[in-house]
Amino acid sequence: MGKWKIALAATLTVALLGIGNHNAGATESHTLKAAGEAKKEIPEQMTRFVENADDAFAYPDAVRGIYVSGHSAGGERMEELLDFVEQTDLNAMVIDIKDDRGYLTYQSEDGHFDNETALIENPARLMEQLNERDIYPIARIVVFKDTYFANQRPDLSFLSDGSVWSNNQGESFVNPFEKEVWDYNVEVAKRAADLGFQDIQFDYVRFPEGFETRDEDLDYSFGSYDEKKERVQTRVDAVSDFVTYAGDRLSDYDVNISVDIFGYAAMIEEAPGIGQNFSRIAESTDVISSMIYPSHWTPHFGIETPDAAPYELIDAYTKVEKPLLTRLDDPPLSRPWIQDFTASWLGPGNYIPYGKEEVEAQIQALYENDIHEYLLWNAGNTYTEGVQHHPGRGENKPINDTNEKSSLCKH
Repeated sequence: MGKWKIALAATLTVALLGIGNHNAGATESHTLKAAGEAKKEIPEQMTRFVENADDAFAYPDAVRGIYVSGHSAGGERMEELLDFVEQTDLNAMVIDIKDDRGYLTYQSEDGHFDNETALIENPARLMEQLNERDIYPIARIVVFKDTYFANQRPDLSFLSDGSVWSNNQGESFVNPFEKEVWDYNVEVAKRAADLGFQDIQFDYVRFPEGFETRDEDLDYSFGSYDEKKERVQTRVDAVSDFVTYAGDRLSDYDVNISVDIFGYAAMIEEAPGIGQNFSRIAESTDVISSMIYPSHWTPHFGIETPDAAPYELIDAYTKVEKPLLTRLDDPPLSRPWIQDFTASWLGPGNYIPYGKEEVEAQIQALYENDIHEYLLWNAGNTYTEGVQHHPGRGENKPINDTNEKSSLCKH
């Protein structure tokens, strides 16, 4: 693959034709298919051990992780976060490699990308620290929300009156119909795998929220897709095809592929604006990470104030998700994002302060529904102390009691 340089000089010769959202928190086997069975069970964990040079990252009994921004990963906070994970039953970190603005959080040795920063000055040392502390490394790559790339390459974005379109938060997206955008993000993922990350997590694998209300007012290319086809289905095809494409291109890198997805995508056949079809994405990935923060739901499941009912909300959601996954021939592991922040922006009466009890309630609801993996989200990376992160600790039924070297990678 040629060296990627995101530059305005590069243009297309064709004429242009015309959310639980993570950011909201900023203020704040396991069985193989048995003979005769119609479909597989949902995996409760992946037993995986990947050799990386002379060292090795072991897949933990079950991933229990936290989100770590590029600023934290490359700053003084990192030592504190490493200690926090090591001293608890947590065992994984989801670290920004390509962040919400579209910047890479580290500088490669060959200066491969124009949008590299030095937030993480020494990525090799970072990986050593994670390995030394038995912390499983997951690379977060924000895909189609990419303000930097959109402004550098307007031909690969969405235009409004000749200018790059942005939402009310000033964020711009690149065009999921464009294969050049796919290849760029896959190249970022390959380099994250080369650094030693064992899991590539794609976030913002979607069109902008509410796109169905503005798609005909914006100018953009349909790439190789048929612009005359029904547009909701075309968006779903593009998003789903990217996930499959990325998995295929990363098949030689021995990494797990995970995708973040809105929780409500499991509640409907297809999300019309953003292009997410839960089942189609799930069948092409190793791990599905639904963002099911209680604060991000409107009254649903018969729960009038979802944020005030963390156990009930998570319990109700898992009972919807599980049947969807069991219908798939090769279901992914479920590793949802849950809430470790207080959603005060919801206003009085619509939220409660989140602490130990509320975080544990979500974990317990997952555990009682046989979901043993999860990720904690706090945009500021300030996590609640004293939480029992492993409800099953002390039981004589460990989730994984083998050192078997195997993989559930689909690609």
